[in-house]
Amino acid sequence: MPAQALKRIPYITAEEYLARERTADYKSEYFDGEIFAMAGASEPHILIVSSISAKLYAQLEQRPCKVYSNDMRLKVSPTGLYTYPDVVVVCGEAQFEDDEIDTLLNPTLIVEVLSKSTEGRDRGTKFEHYSKLDSLQEYLLVAQNRPRGELFTKEGKGRWLLAAFENLEDIVKLASIDCELALQDIYLKVKF
Repeated sequence: MPAQALKRIPYITAEEYLARERTADYKSEYFDGEIFAMAGASEPHILIVSSISAKLYAQLEQRPCKVYSNDMRLKVSPTGLYTYPDVVVVCGEAQFEDDEIDTLLNPTLIVEVLSKSTEGRDRGTKFEHYSKLDSLQEYLLVAQNRPRGELFTKEGKGRWLLAAFENLEDIVKLASIDCELALQDIYLKVKF
């Protein structure tokens, strides 16, 4: 018998995850039978998400698009990932997994604000998942420790074009939703 037996983690179905998540006091992500607790956000992270949400909402309020921030769960149907992006925009009819209307299926734009603990995952595995969504047209990564935005725009099946923005005078043009975000607005009240 080995000195240390491996602890077996029980497999959780997506249905079990959703049932738990809908009554939980904190948010968790889910993938491939495992649940991952989400950490709290820093002040810069919260300010940046609030600024982006407000600016997008103001530009989209008279158009058939909706802006969701932080609490809208997203399911990446092709891979089974359940997650909570920082900001999601859907243009046209929002589609949900079920009648609870709390798990979005068809984002047009996803925004993630990077932190030391999430940057690798947001750039890597999350983007791999997100890129499989037919509806997703743009993916914006925003640094919280310096002025920097990286916009990935879908050009075709599996092809994404990257544009980087590093000056506070730069304007991120989001063609998929016909909106603009000035870096100086994104980072308003954020101290580096």
